[in-house]
Order: sequence, then structure tokens, then C-alpha cells
Amino acid sequence: MQIGLVGLQFSGKTTLFNTLAKKEIEASSKEEASIEVVKIPDDRLDQLTKIFNPKKQVNATIEVFDIPGLKMSEDNKVKITSTFLNAVRNNDALFYIVRSFDEQSVSHPMEIINPLRDIEFLETEYLLSDMAFLETRLEKLKRDVLKTKDEKLKREIPIIEKCLAHCEKELPLRTLRLDENEVRLLSGYQLLTIKQLGIAINYDENSIPTVEEEIGQLKMKLNKSHATIIPFFAKIELELSKMSDDDQLVFMQDYGIKESALSKILRTSYEMLGLQSFFTVGEDECRAWTIKKNYTAQQAAGVIHTDFFNRFIRAEVVHYEDFVKHGSFAKCKDAGAWRLEGKEYIVKDGDILNIRHN
Repeated sequence: MQIGLVGLQFSGKTTLFNTLAKKEIEASSKEEASIEVVKIPDDRLDQLTKIFNPKKQVNATIEVFDIPGLKMSEDNKVKITSTFLNAVRNNDALFYIVRSFDEQSVSHPMEIINPLRDIEFLETEYLLSDMAFLETRLEKLKRDVLKTKDEKLKREIPIIEKCLAHCEKELPLRTLRLDENEVRLLSGYQLLTIKQLGIAINYDENSIPTVEEEIGQLKMKLNKSHATIIPFFAKIELELSKMSDDDQLVFMQDYGIKESALSKILRTSYEMLGLQSFFTVGEDECRAWTIKKNYTAQQAAGVIHTDFFNRFIRAEVVHYEDFVKHGSFAKCKDAGAWRLEGKEYIVKDGDILNIRHN
């Protein structure tokens, strides 16, 4: 599963990507797209590792794709190219990186700093792209149905019309209620506004006192977009990434920051992709396994190993919070928090599983 970072040039997007990927590359010198596998921070896994003291800890991961920033063209306009749209289209979800800091040495591509305008610019371009595709697809469907009388194609027409009507209201498709069949059909088209969206607003450290108010105002203005909005401070996050855990805490306290924005962005990305984690623990390894929401115990077992799916018998299940509360598997059994579940059990985020198989 892959999440794409999208933004105008000089938004801090590549600085954020480099910090997430723990890379040291000058943002201004980077022209090519990059992709990295990034660990998902998880305090629960950290705590389990402290308890079991295993040989290794394995965090869940996602792929993060840094899409080159949009630049000004020769006519002093930011233009969306087909190459850019294709790069965006190949991601499962998107994070807009939007500039809200003023730096005279690095001018904004649109000159004036205006986060709302930048967000609406991208959303409008994606809407126009989706509308163009839907209109073309609808025309082709109607022609093909007249020729072939194909019932499958005929059933697709009202779905495309429904989506097109929604886009014409200037609303992204992620806000349209779709059933499972409609989602399955549309997934093959890689429509842009149907992708889950997060927005990270890049501030400088001088803005910390006013950030909450500004984010609140943006959320009100963008309430129809169904996007998660997170403030972050690219320069501060870059400094934090170079510090020890103890130094990070002191640094964040000095700046009045409660939690690293990197952690929020990664967790939000994970959730946007419809993912969750379960844990396996022991002396050799404590690991967070990535599964889709609503996975059964048997499906989760298959993520560990194909044989576990085929030979699944039962899953021993304790939720992380119960384990920490009671302190051991034995005490969880005594308290009734440990249980055996069958293959149809729906795994919850934070479950600790031990798979029984033959």
C-alpha cells in the first residue's frame, strides 16, 4: 500500500519525505520521484518490546512516494501535466503538503502564501481530471451498449452518471456514498478525488501560538472535503529526527509541541489506507503485522504465513490494553481477557495473536 506526498515546489514536501525516510538530501536539488518504505511509530509495540525484551522489534510499514513538486511554467502559471497526474494516480491515498511559512529567500510558486488557495487548486485540478475521464467513459459506454446490448456495460452507466453528477457539484468522489459493487468497479479507474486525503500544513516555529486557531478555520472551510488536516513544522521535525528520544522530549517541551507531527502523519496515512495492526510477541521477536480492517483471524494468520491460513485451527487472542492492564498471559486468562477464537473472528486493532495450526 502506497501513499503519495503531493505539493507545490518549496512547500517543504521533500524535507518531510527525507525526514520520514531518514535521508539527508537537499530538497532544492531533488528532481526525481522517490519512494521509501517507512516504519509506522507504535507506542504499543515499543511497550511490548520492553516487556518481552526480544532479539528484534519489527514495526509495521507503508510505502511513501515523494512526487516532484509542481513548478511555475514559462508563462508564470503552475500547470498540471499528464506526467504529474499519472504519478498521483498510482497511489492508494494522498497527502497534500501545503506551505504556510514565509521565507523570502525561497519564493512561493504562486507568490503569495495562501494554504486554502493551494489546496483548492489541487482539488480543482483533480476534479477536472476525473470529470474528463467520466465524461469520456460515459460516452463510450453508451456507444458500446447500443452496439453489443451488453448488460454488464449497461449496469455501469448509472454508476458513472452518479459519479459525474457529484463531481459537477464540485465535490470530490471520496464524499460520495458508494456500495461495495460501485467501489469495486471504480477502483480499476484510479480516479483522483476518490482517494482518501490528508493535508499537512507546513508552518515555521514562530507560528506555534496561532496554529490551532488557523487549523480550526481551515477545517471549517474544508469540511466538505473529508480530509484530515495536520499542522507540522518541517525544520523542527528535521531537528527532532537527529536527536535521541530523551532530547526529543525536552526539545518538544521547549516548543510546546505535544507530539511529533511525523507520527501523526504516518498514523493518519495508515488509517487512510484502511489498515490496522495486530501483534505477535515472544523472546525472538515482537512484531506489528499490517492487515486491512475487518480481516478475520484466518486472514490475519495468512499474513504471517500461507500455511497458517491453510492449516488454521484457532487463534489465542488478548487485546494489548488487557495485556498491559493485567501484566501477563496467565493473569489475562484468570481475568477472562484471554480467549480462543475461530477463523471468522474479526481481528481488532491492537490484538495480540498466537495462531494455532496443524
